[in-house]
Amino acid sequence: MEYLQDTNFWIGLLKIIWINIILSGDNAVVIALAARSLPPHQQKKAIFFGSAAAVVLRIILTVVAAHLLQLSFLQVVGGLLLLYIGVQLLSEEEDEDGAESKEGAGLMAAVRTILIADLVMSLDNVIAVAAAAKGNDLLLLLGLAISIPMVIFGSTLMIKLMERFPIIVTLGAALIGWVGGETIVADVVLKDVLAANPWLHYAAAAAGAVFVVLLGRALQKRHQSSGASD
Repeated sequence: MEYLQDTNFWIGLLKIIWINIILSGDNAVVIALAARSLPPHQQKKAIFFGSAAAVVLRIILTVVAAHLLQLSFLQVVGGLLLLYIGVQLLSEEEDEDGAESKEGAGLMAAVRTILIADLVMSLDNVIAVAAAAKGNDLLLLLGLAISIPMVIFGSTLMIKLMERFPIIVTLGAALIGWVGGETIVADVVLKDVLAANPWLHYAAAAAGAVFVVLLGRALQKRHQSSGASD
């Protein structure tokens, strides 16, 4: 109860909540993209389980993120995974045939995609949260727990916007590609190269976004063409 009377505790909690609001935008996009092709009742489950699991994952990562970021090629692999996920989410078909038999598999695939993407994108983000918590485990847990409804709300809103404005799907995939490019070039192996050439940060991010959109669209058209010929 002494925490309730500590001004620093409440200030720290507000900091963590604000950090999570800022850092959860890309996570909401990933969750919305992964869940958008599911039936409405499956979408709610994917958003809830994906958001909750992502926050739990962030709690675990907070303990080990600083050490993981020092491993060579880890962020290169993570960035490549994000590029793959971005292409996959943009190119996937919305196939209603046999939907009932695929609902369970679709839900699990969506949650798995959300977790993998969040794992990669959260490695550096959780360091900011841990810094705001200043070693207070209760503060960290409360801040991350409160962020769950924020991510859920953001994901739900994004799905509705994607249904109304399909261009947001492409922009969301481009965002994943952008983060993927940033992640690759931020690897510890490329630290000196990036320090000498700061422009590589934006060049790699832009290249990642363009790669995901172009390849994703190409695969999407191929799927549509093969589906029309069947």
